[in-house]
Amino acid sequence: MEKRIEEYGLDLHCSMILEEYREKLPMFNRLSEVALEQLKGCIVRSRLIVSGVEARVKTEQSLAEKLELKGNKYHSISDITDIVGARIITFYSDEVDKISALVDSLFEVDWNNSVDKRKLLGNDTFGYMSLHYICRIPETLFRDEKFPELNGIWFEVQMRTTLQHVWASMNHDTGYKSGFEVPTEYIRSLSRLAGLLELADEEFGRIRKELTDYRRKMESLVKDGSFDEVSLNSDTFRSYLALDPFGPLNERIASINQAEIQQLSGMPYLEPMRLLGLKTLGDVENMRKRCSSKAYRLALHQIGGTDLDIISSTLGMQNVCFVYAAELGGAKGIELFLEILNGHSEYNAVTAEKIFSELSKIHEM
Repeated sequence: MEKRIEEYGLDLHCSMILEEYREKLPMFNRLSEVALEQLKGCIVRSRLIVSGVEARVKTEQSLAEKLELKGNKYHSISDITDIVGARIITFYSDEVDKISALVDSLFEVDWNNSVDKRKLLGNDTFGYMSLHYICRIPETLFRDEKFPELNGIWFEVQMRTTLQHVWASMNHDTGYKSGFEVPTEYIRSLSRLAGLLELADEEFGRIRKELTDYRRKMESLVKDGSFDEVSLNSDTFRSYLALDPFGPLNERIASINQAEIQQLSGMPYLEPMRLLGLKTLGDVENMRKRCSSKAYRLALHQIGGTDLDIISSTLGMQNVCFVYAAELGGAKGIELFLEILNGHSEYNAVTAEKIFSELSKIHEM
């Protein structure tokens, strides 16, 4: 059952604002929907990955509490800019500024009333950190004939990291919402915790930057052909495959039957190669160079005399690995390679014996 305005115990001025809130609630709900839709669409288009995007309309109870505390600051409901609020939560601190640029490009921003709370903290102070923009939706972006006043309503967009959000939510629940003054010892504990969260936020950002720099360095080394300096992992192996190192071998194999080459990902071969003891791209490259000739001769045994007119782009790499695995462990080496590549099967041993037998008959050209 809806609470009567007078039951909140507000003065006449604040009661009139609360009544105005009730009258305009459908428009606030619509504004919240539109703001959320526009923000989500903009983030998707930008290809940024965020932790969350949400929007809400302040509840009547929450507004009444706000008016009870500082209702004399507001002449009307339009002076309260957080009736509708949106929030974008990022994973990393540097993404907050990227999101703020998107919000600026999307909405009209009231810079005089927008606040960067990250800059309000002293050097020795931990606490609530968030970027708040006061915005409204320009008619050029969206207009609703049912709610023509919608474009004149200011609303708040908060931008913060996941850990900043954790702190803000915790601080809100333990402090502001509790209704009593928090004792000093608890404030000290909260401040220590805030410091840990802030440090964690910075460390996550630093680690991500260093990893990004590392990936770029590895990509550059791969492009330059400095394979011996590059560890074998999913990122570097993908960059290596992008150079199509097994392309010439595949072309040579395809020419046996004038076959077409069907492109398949070579990434499933990463773990089997590690099993073979390869630790760097230099190891992979040395294996490729040393074993390609015998791998081609193996392909002659496999498809020469057949009418196969399509081969996989991984055939050359696979045969190179077969040659290398056989050198290391004979048929058992090939079987173990197949177990990692394809999973356990009773046919792996049979296949390995057959391949090893074919390799035993081959003399490199």
